[in-house]
Amino acid sequence: MSKALPLIGMIVSGLVVVLFLADLAAGFPFKRVSIVADIGFIVSGLILTYLSWSLLNRGRGRAAKQPSTPNR
Repeated sequence: MSKALPLIGMIVSGLVVVLFLADLAAGFPFKRVSIVADIGFIVSGLILTYLSWSLLNRGRGRAAKQPSTPNR
């Protein structure tokens, strides 16, 4: 599987988390319209970050765990 999709997912989710943390903390850029929505977007961004990270590690770990077959 290509590493581009999980990397893009991590970048986008990081931007979402930073954006809504800034809104929750300072009221910028959405002027803190809904605190519940801010928290929901932060949680969903963190979940997407975790899923992307685990997908990257799964691809790396699976290649390392393949047993070598002896030559007959």
